Amino acid sequence: MSQTVGVIGLGNMGGGMAATLRRAGFRVLGSDPSADCRERAAQVGVEICASPAALCAGADILLLSLPNAQVVEAVVAGADGLLAHCRSGQLLIDSSTSEPATTRRLAARLAEVGVAMIDAPVSGGPKAAASGSMGMLLGGEEADIARAAALLDALAATRTHIGPAGAGHLAKIANNLLCATQLIGNAEVLRMASAAGVDPHRLIAGINTSSGRSAVSEVNLPNWVLNDAFDSGFTMGLMRKDVRLAKSLAESLGLELPLLERVAALWAQSAESLADGEDFNRIAELISGDSQ
Repeated sequence: MSQTVGVIGLGNMGGGMAATLRRAGFRVLGSDPSADCRERAAQVGVEICASPAALCAGADILLLSLPNAQVVEAVVAGADGLLAHCRSGQLLIDSSTSEPATTRRLAARLAEVGVAMIDAPVSGGPKAAASGSMGMLLGGEEADIARAAALLDALAATRTHIGPAGAGHLAKIANNLLCATQLIGNAEVLRMASAAGVDPHRLIAGINTSSGRSAVSEVNLPNWVLNDAFDSGFTMGLMRKDVRLAKSLAESLGLELPLLERVAALWAQSAESLADGEDFNRIAELISGDSQ
């Protein structure tokens, strides 16, 4: 591959993506404040840079995998951030779960120095990042997405262009809100089945042939809940953050969404019983009553 990719954030997701890109033939530079993350990335052939600024000098495409919008803004626009070092013609892809308003603001600032931005939040977790089988929801210009096609194809099994800058991040917030809501709904169904003396495994098998099925009933329940595995790689803290983002977005738009309000309250209350580091599917265990 002629493109050199600089990955900023080499944790579970960024490290997996960096390894996937190396296998696909890209030259990959990497930066992360964690020594452990840097060491793991170096072991799969990622060239470690001392800072995001140093990484900028050698990369054609910058790929961010960061915890939240505040960190994204600091890395891009903070003191000695990417804006101070990036070159006209570079492309920045933000795979973080960020906020649409932040993305639009940063895209405008980057455009002033000739750098295009795509928001490309991902789904599928660390396993999908490491195997190049993620789903991506894209925001940005068609021409910029076309420029990044080889990289996107290496990382994602599916990708959907939602709209202009910020649209990908809005879609990710919407997707995670639906997942959070469906987990609660499925958990209540499991509780109802248990009270009625019905085998929950058979109930879910039946639902998965009917109109009530969802990704939660088809994937989450059998893979991580009904078998007590709870090892999806996505945490309660991360989902709580995403539900808060959805609530804040609705408020900023002046919308009254009663189901969102109730879902947000249940996820917030779950912090009393489930630590941030627990697997996010454990909310189903909590609500179904199996954890008692």
